[in-house]
Amino acid sequence: MKKIFNALSMANKQIAELDTQLLKRRLRITESPCDTETIVDQRKLNAFCSNDYLGLANHPELIQALAEGANLYGVGSGASHLISGHNIAHDLLEKKLASFQSKHIPNAGALFFSTGYLANLTAITGLIKLAKPGEASIYSANLNHASIIDGVRLASIQSKTSVTLFDHQQLESLVEALKKDTKPLKLIITDGVFSMDGDITPIKALTEIAEQYDALLLVDDAHGFGVLGELGHGILEQFDITSERIVYVGTLGKAAGVSGAFVCAQAPFIDWLIQKGRPYIYSTATPPAIAHALLQSLAIIESEEGKSRRRQLNQLITHWQNEMYFSDWKKVDSCTPIQPVILGSNANALAAAKLLDDMGYWIPAIRPPTVPAGSARLRITFSANHSIKDLQELIQALQKIEQQVQVGKLS
Repeated sequence: MKKIFNALSMANKQIAELDTQLLKRRLRITESPCDTETIVDQRKLNAFCSNDYLGLANHPELIQALAEGANLYGVGSGASHLISGHNIAHDLLEKKLASFQSKHIPNAGALFFSTGYLANLTAITGLIKLAKPGEASIYSANLNHASIIDGVRLASIQSKTSVTLFDHQQLESLVEALKKDTKPLKLIITDGVFSMDGDITPIKALTEIAEQYDALLLVDDAHGFGVLGELGHGILEQFDITSERIVYVGTLGKAAGVSGAFVCAQAPFIDWLIQKGRPYIYSTATPPAIAHALLQSLAIIESEEGKSRRRQLNQLITHWQNEMYFSDWKKVDSCTPIQPVILGSNANALAAAKLLDDMGYWIPAIRPPTVPAGSARLRITFSANHSIKDLQELIQALQKIEQQVQVGKLS
């Protein structure tokens, strides 16, 4: 008699439960470059869901740079950075990334990673090792990205680190907790732009708090890098912040249009992460061709073209905020390309996404656990490649389908 395969039975049961709760995720296949129009499951759709904020993912100069990088360095790095995988393209990229933040972080250095997830895991778990186990505290914003949450959890387990959550819109509890904290190492962690609401962290206030209470401040500016600031250098440029306490994390697969991420901080912190950052030490280096393409991306971000693309983004944001009105759905007051529409229930969000899909729009429903229960939404994002006409047509479509989705009536 064949034995019962318990693990498979458990998987099937729990997936069925997710489906019943309207929480099962499904992959969709794209067959074209990332752009405002894309082929999805063999259908052309207008995409308002990617993080390609500057519209660089299909930029001809970056395509050429990636091909040039492959011709120069091949398609793989062969090993981790500390073995034989650290190419001159990686080195040039890290120096350029450090220069982006050099006005805001004294004596800045940078490390390049294959993903933002690895960058956050490395920075959080590595920096906590500056203190002995049990002699560090982490203060993390409630709505931080999953990569931060996982980094904090791992640091807590590995180094017996205490963790306190705080509301980034109400900093009084953070201050009160820090007043009582006598541990030698304190790390405050926040998203720069919160990915599901599109609001910006109070970076000036947090920097002042870090200075007052002798803490490090880690800012994950995944959705601000390339978008915020006159030159696209991110949240520190936008708000003219300078501090030796800041550890800056940026992503290169969103506004930069390619792939990867980086950590920028004072050079001794970067050197420490090279020594103690396990995800960095034990990961094969990103192909140098990617780093070569990113050098061209950074050049575009700082150029007049980059400024023009940011101006277009801001025009789209202003138009949306001025022209988009709902009867029941909730629009968020966001000054970034992330413009969520809160529908509440999972059923409403899925119904709206399906109606949009029928009308030729790709805007997936975002549901728990990505967002809090009862706040399922459409996460609408803009690209500099969208036109005002594109956006106005979306506004009209949304206003039409709101009438077809009875908010709170679907189960």
